[in-house]
Amino acid sequence: MEEQKIFEIIKEFSKKLPKFPDGRIDYSKSDIAPVITVFVKFEDKILILKRSDKVRVYQNKWNAVAGYLDELKPLREKVLEEIEEELGINNNIFTLHFGQPYEFTDSKLNKTWIVHPVLAEFKKEPEIKLDWEHTEYRWIKPEELKNFEIVPKLEESLKRVLK
Repeated sequence: MEEQKIFEIIKEFSKKLPKFPDGRIDYSKSDIAPVITVFVKFEDKILILKRSDKVRVYQNKWNAVAGYLDELKPLREKVLEEIEEELGINNNIFTLHFGQPYEFTDSKLNKTWIVHPVLAEFKKEPEIKLDWEHTEYRWIKPEELKNFEIVPKLEESLKRVLK
């Protein structure tokens, strides 16, 4: 994946969208937004997270770790930040694999997502401490994902990072 291309996309949004007090880009009123979807994997299972009713979109749906690409920083750094924020994991005893980004439009939200799928593969099972964004988590085999009420295109993101 070409990180320079991601930086260019974020720079463009940074010029035209409002910012939060901490300097991050506010995509709430934008009809397009770049995001990362990070699958945490240990052995033959992936971690899925049930979104709380406190998040803005896709409440009570199952997802992976996810976040807006809302500041100019290396993608690896943003992945580590989201894993620590959402799961309470601050070690980096894992390998990362970046899948091919893609776009899709959710007509119900009138928003186009530029999704950057990532796989974080852990060598030992991480201890999970959820933040406010999620109410529960489960370790599942990838083929079980279809049994859950998931956010749109989560299976597509997973397909792009699993070999």
